[in-house]
Amino acid sequence: MALKTILLGLALTTALVAPPAMAAQLTVGFSQIGSESGWRAAETTVSKSEASKRTVNLKIADAQQKQENQIKAIRSFVAQGVDAIFLAPVVSTGWEAVLKEAKEAKIPVILLDRDIDPSGKDLYLTAVTSDSVHEGEVAGDWLAKTVGDKQCNVVELQGTVGASVATNRKKGFDTAIAKHANIKIVRSQTGDFTRAKGKEVMESFIKAEGGGKTICAVYAHNDDMMVGAIQAMKEAGLKPGKDILTVSIDAVPDIFKAIMAGEANATVELTPNMAGPALDALIAYKDKGTEPPKWIQTESKLYTAADNPQGAYDSKKGLGY
Repeated sequence: MALKTILLGLALTTALVAPPAMAAQLTVGFSQIGSESGWRAAETTVSKSEASKRTVNLKIADAQQKQENQIKAIRSFVAQGVDAIFLAPVVSTGWEAVLKEAKEAKIPVILLDRDIDPSGKDLYLTAVTSDSVHEGEVAGDWLAKTVGDKQCNVVELQGTVGASVATNRKKGFDTAIAKHANIKIVRSQTGDFTRAKGKEVMESFIKAEGGGKTICAVYAHNDDMMVGAIQAMKEAGLKPGKDILTVSIDAVPDIFKAIMAGEANATVELTPNMAGPALDALIAYKDKGTEPPKWIQTESKLYTAADNPQGAYDSKKGLGY
């Protein structure tokens, strides 16, 4: 009897320390674009945290904003035999060959934050993204409401050429302002989603537009470019947020500092937590065979000075920006 009791006790102890679910055995390779912005750095930090919560081994490969590095990383993950691959695609095209290799190896791929060309939809399990067209529309609608009937010449800082998020944020903004004949984009150029390039391009816009006097507003595809643009405006003797309105996307901490200082007017939030919903979908798929929807949409929200920018700044800083 004593021996039976000991064996039963050992069995119970083993059961208690055993992995709670399939998640404990999962290894996921994440081909991350890089760290070109505060938002991107936060996405990486949050992804690590979300993986840790679910006892998933997350291997992150930083592509330094180069597609060729992402393709190499995916091939390396396939060779390692990971359980799944997360991909934040730097551009939307050119993925067919490498994603076919992952599919042939029976390794599911989940897209984070950005989509790929629609022709490749059968090559990935699901995409966890915001509606980036909607983000652009929210930005455009805010500007239209703010300027009313006033004539407004807009300069636009676009994201990386070829990135789906840049294409979509432009499309949404264009759609929103097309309803208002008094608002038009007079200059548009890529700032590659970086502060330095955003500042550089804004400097050229200011010079081309009479020292900035003919510019009513700046629309930037992300906050980091806007932070650079704000610096360029200040150096040119302009008052950003007053002389020139600003609206951008991401809702990173530094844009809330600029809103508190009266140097920025509005930002549209892009949550950095794409990995949490992606991991939940993957675990359900691996554990129960549950097929996720092809698109898992994250929430977007407009912030202005009326939305407690200090509180937003504090909460965002806690996410690892």
